[in-house]
Amino acid sequence: MSEPQRTAPISVILGAIGSLRSAIFPAIAIAFSGIGGDGRFLLALGVGLVSVVIGTAFSYAHWRRLTYTIGETDIRVESGLFSRSARSVPYERIQDVSLEAKPLPRLFGLVAVKFETGAGGADDLALQYLTDAQGEDLRQLVRERRDDEAAVSVADPQAPVRSEPDAGEVLYALTPARLLTFGLFEFSLAVFAVLGGALQYVDNVSDIDVWNVDLWRGWLTEQGSTVASLGLFVQAAAAIAGLLGLVVIGMATGVVRTVLRDWGFTLTRSARGFRRQRGLLTRTDVVMPAHRVQGLVIGTGLVRYRFGWHGLSFVSLAQDAEGESHIVAPFAKMEEIAPIVSAAGFRLPDDSTQWHRASTRQRTDTVVFGSAVFVLAAIPVAIFAPFGLFLVPLGAAVLAAGANLYAWEFRRHAIDASQVYASHGFFSPTRQIATRLKLHSVEIAQGPIARLRGYATVHLGLAGGTFTMQGVPLAEARALRASVLETIASTDFSRLDQAPQNQALSEPHSEFSENFLAT
Repeated sequence: MSEPQRTAPISVILGAIGSLRSAIFPAIAIAFSGIGGDGRFLLALGVGLVSVVIGTAFSYAHWRRLTYTIGETDIRVESGLFSRSARSVPYERIQDVSLEAKPLPRLFGLVAVKFETGAGGADDLALQYLTDAQGEDLRQLVRERRDDEAAVSVADPQAPVRSEPDAGEVLYALTPARLLTFGLFEFSLAVFAVLGGALQYVDNVSDIDVWNVDLWRGWLTEQGSTVASLGLFVQAAAAIAGLLGLVVIGMATGVVRTVLRDWGFTLTRSARGFRRQRGLLTRTDVVMPAHRVQGLVIGTGLVRYRFGWHGLSFVSLAQDAEGESHIVAPFAKMEEIAPIVSAAGFRLPDDSTQWHRASTRQRTDTVVFGSAVFVLAAIPVAIFAPFGLFLVPLGAAVLAAGANLYAWEFRRHAIDASQVYASHGFFSPTRQIATRLKLHSVEIAQGPIARLRGYATVHLGLAGGTFTMQGVPLAEARALRASVLETIASTDFSRLDQAPQNQALSEPHSEFSENFLAT
């Protein structure tokens, strides 16, 4: 076991800068308020300096008291100023090791090393911050020891032996032109949320009371009178211009967010697994071992689906910062997704895949109950509202019935010798694929109506994700459960991750599939 090590000393400077950033808004609020009278600017400066000094002291103490130790079987992190805590994570429990470089740390050549254990959230382990070289060294070491490869010598922890990562084959890359197109489909009005959050600081730096309801009512009345005097044609033109402006703002916001998040998006495949790099300001570098991929999700959007664009995600215990599966191809055609699916040891459904639709009884129940709410609402409207308005909820009932009927066409599932498939959604269809060898449980769930009508929802246990088949006829659900349970019983999960995914998929399970398909 190596000696305990500390993170990069320059982390203390980053902590001091963070304290300064936190002190800016309170200092500005004091400077533009009546607190302190004529000396409020000196008071604001003093508050800022004290905050920086205290923050720097705590940052230095935290750096001194945080150590990490590279052991033969685990990584141990000890931290705490007054009460100490020590956490050890075995290498075999580490799903992924990712490097994240936010804008400020990047200026100093630092990265945050995140050890994803599959526990999620704050339960994952992170070291902030190491140098680029130290971060890459640590990732290589964890990867080698986790996969039971040759041990890496760390006799000198300050200068570890560094093995360069495999360059690998580029499977997918976002060009600037493709990234711009992607951004146009990522319509967002998040800018208005930011402006709304900034309003709370307006009354601190000006005499405007943004929370005065009478102020806004008077302004709207004045503007309404002005608009009313312009005439119907000008009002219509102004409304259209306002909607167009909203669309432009939403598309521009989507482009900016997409560029910041996915600039330089590259997915490579090497002998060690998949490596994804992306980000303009915050650069992330994630490595995903191929045998840790539990399943695939192919999704799309309401508009992009009509243009043939899809997104591919890997389901595993480790997840992205957003708590979602790792996105490996955010904006691609199906012919671009197919090689990635194959490299992960999966295969897309083809003409030989025997799809099964959801129960027609479930379709009928969905249509009836989905429309019943609007039909019931039409009764009081017909009694108490002006004549003819009851047609509005009745029309909504017809639309709901049509939508549920159409959605049933896209609700399908299938199982073959090695994989299970599920598809749902008609505005933006989502398709799930999982290998039977990675399933660890199967559950048949029925509500009161489903029990009476003879269908069920099948939940398949998948590490790091969910896999659901809706509206499966009960007899078919039981046959599917028996088939999957037989696969689970015949699988040695202690050796599953040691076998290549492609080899695992080649193992015959035709008897199980035939039993299910015969029902």
